This record gives sequence, structure tokens and C-alpha cells, in this order.
Amino acid sequence: MVGCEQQQQQQWHSSSGASVVAIDNKIEQAMDLVKSHLMYAVREEVEVLKEQIKELVERNSQLEQENNLLKNLASPEQLAQFQAQVQSGSPPASIQGSQQPAPSVQLASQTSGPSA
Repeated sequence: MVGCEQQQQQQWHSSSGASVVAIDNKIEQAMDLVKSHLMYAVREEVEVLKEQIKELVERNSQLEQENNLLKNLASPEQLAQFQAQVQSGSPPASIQGSQQPAPSVQLASQTSGPSA
């Protein structure tokens, strides 16, 4: 009888050991699946962020060109007035409505073309 109990315990230990290994394998597979999903999501997010950075760099370049154009078109008096407003923290006059730089930009684009 004692021999039979030992044999049953050995079978139970070997079968429980096999189920521990099976559970460990399933946990490892689940972790691998989670890892692959996370990596995929991170790669997608990186691509979205790269595209946003590219668009922001292009927009920044456009704004720098526009800023340089406006600086070149502005009179020294207008630049001094603008600098004073920037230093005092008040909004520029164009935002308040007293000046509108858009017509001068249009005028500059019309006059900068080839003359006939």
C-alpha cells in the first residue's frame, strides 16, 4: 500500500510539474502577445508624431519667411512701435485692429513680380 501511495504522489508531482510548465508557457505567450501589440502601437504613434513634427517644421519655416517679409516691408517707425508693444506685453496694433499687414503683403507680392 505504501508503494502505491508513493507512486500516486510521484504521478501527481510529475503531472503538477507539467501543468506548471504549461501555465508558464501560456504566461510567456501572453506576455509576448502583449509586447508585440505594444510595440505595434508605439510604432504607429511614432509615425504619427514624425508626421506632426514634419508639418510643424514646414509651418515654422513658412511663418519665419512671412515674418522676414513683414520685417522688410515695415518702416523703421512701425518696427520700433512693434518692439515697444512686445516689450510692454500689450498686443500688437494689428491684432487690436488699427493696422492690418495683409494689404502690404499683397502689395509686395504684386510689385515684386517681373515688370512689363
